[in-house]
Amino acid sequence: MRDGINEKYIDEEKQGEALHLAEPEKEGLKKLYLESYGCQMNFADSEIVASILLKNGYTTTQQMEDADAIFINTCAIRDNAEQRVRARLKNFKPLKDKKPELVIGVLGCMAERLKKRFLDEEKLVDIVAGPDAYRDLPNLISEAESGQRSVNVFLSREETYADISPVRLDGNGISAFITIMRGCDNMCSFCVVPYTRGRERSRDMQSIIAEARDLFEKGYREVTLLGQNVDSYKWKNAGEENVISFAKLLEQVALIHPDLRVRFSTSHPKDITEEVMQVMVAHENICNYIHLPVQSGNSRILEIMNRTYDREWYLNRINMIKSYVPNIGLSTDIIAGFCSETEEEHQDTMKLMNEVVFDYAYMFIYSERPGTPASKNYADDVPEDVKSRRLQEIITLQRDHSLQRNQQDIGKTFKVLVEGYSKRSDEMFKGRNDQNKMIIFPKGNFKKGDYVNVVVKECNSATLHGEVISA
Repeated sequence: MRDGINEKYIDEEKQGEALHLAEPEKEGLKKLYLESYGCQMNFADSEIVASILLKNGYTTTQQMEDADAIFINTCAIRDNAEQRVRARLKNFKPLKDKKPELVIGVLGCMAERLKKRFLDEEKLVDIVAGPDAYRDLPNLISEAESGQRSVNVFLSREETYADISPVRLDGNGISAFITIMRGCDNMCSFCVVPYTRGRERSRDMQSIIAEARDLFEKGYREVTLLGQNVDSYKWKNAGEENVISFAKLLEQVALIHPDLRVRFSTSHPKDITEEVMQVMVAHENICNYIHLPVQSGNSRILEIMNRTYDREWYLNRINMIKSYVPNIGLSTDIIAGFCSETEEEHQDTMKLMNEVVFDYAYMFIYSERPGTPASKNYADDVPEDVKSRRLQEIITLQRDHSLQRNQQDIGKTFKVLVEGYSKRSDEMFKGRNDQNKMIIFPKGNFKKGDYVNVVVKECNSATLHGEVISA
């Protein structure tokens, strides 16, 4: 899942940007400095961590020099992301030298994978806590404050943090993530997630609905339902036979209020159903956007990736989706240079891109992750310069497709949720349309959280620009 960084194009240098989380500081409390790297799930987890620690005597700060505890919530999906985190940890050493009682911890996927190295070999941190160990952080901090290095990377088959209300720290007050499930049962050969986040388990539906309703009552107007594979969500009450599918959950969240927009990520090609599409069509407030990772356009590569579908299946799912929602916004993930990929197989990916024409994509070169089936069974034999060249070809093609798709929107009018000021001007607002495209427009007398109708006047490959018109 890549949507958390919210970038249209991701390459070697852009992955791993940090999100600094903080709420207004409170006097007399210890101060927590929290950074989050990687996907939406990590950002959502950081809000859970903050909630737990704020109930245990902490407030948050954006100034790491003032912190009593520094935590980095990490991503292990690619080596480049790990190297960035390791470099970041070394930046904290001068702070530790000046303030020996400062507690430094690594959370999340990287913590689970590299626990021994962090604690014993490099001695960069005091605490290592995996994704299912956040409830134990107060105890781990106490141990660290007494001079012990502490670790908990236990992977649970039950933990969903369903009873913890996340602290919305860096949001715009309009959009929020809701985690509906944790872990993953899809054993893609290149992926570390099943090993760092554990087996798949779904969260109690009623807790999800309650969280979404609470957000709406607090002024939020958009929620994104998160999971490694939302389409495989399954939950039932104890003693009941009826299983709640993702489609049923999606509908229940949409029914909270017509002014609450609902998005979801990530979908898996093998699991997305017509029932989900029927629910999308039936409810205007479910956004017409799907992130459907393909990873490769070649069936042989998909097979050794263990994606459990082939090229034809993926294209069939795309056609099914478009049959229900012709104007659907589509994005994807693509890996360039997977083990043994030939030039012809790379061209198959380019051909699939030309056939689908995605609105945008998250694109990477293959990065071997230790412990994965691919690292054990396949040689990482595509030269780095070939990987980089293939990635650049994919990025260039996708940029053309994004521009093409955006140009088709010129002259069209979209309902846009105002998210806040544009990065470049306080005279302009920004917001996304139904298809998850960012639109920039004059702020007028509107405010965050308003819905406005915007006619698109011009565009580039990443952004639409328009003017507000009356309904």
